[in-house]
Amino acid sequence: GDLDKVVNLLLSLSGRLARVETALGSLGPHAPAEDKLALREKQRLLVAQLEDAKELKEHVGRREEAVGAMVARYLPPEHLQDYQHFVKMKSALIAEQRELEEKIKLGQEQLRCLRESL
Repeated sequence: GDLDKVVNLLLSLSGRLARVETALGSLGPHAPAEDKLALREKQRLLVAQLEDAKELKEHVGRREEAVGAMVARYLPPEHLQDYQHFVKMKSALIAEQRELEEKIKLGQEQLRCLRESL
């Protein structure tokens, strides 16, 4: 459960940071200084939060290793391999699910815009 939460947090913060950086890049040279300042402050906060989330992921990783060592004492080798595979794939599947959800959301937004333009 903690792994799910940390991976989702990392993905969320990364996405928000990317949007802020895109917004900063799209500001023209004549954009109000307060807009640039506000976006830079958001960027600074998101970078700090992302670093904290990475540290949290490392902590969860160390805890996962400790749990894995305890589980290894009680499971036969074939079940242990299944467990290890499950843990590895869980993060990848969470990230893939999040990416697909974002693509669906983007597609729905594009469809809405197309309908409005017709």
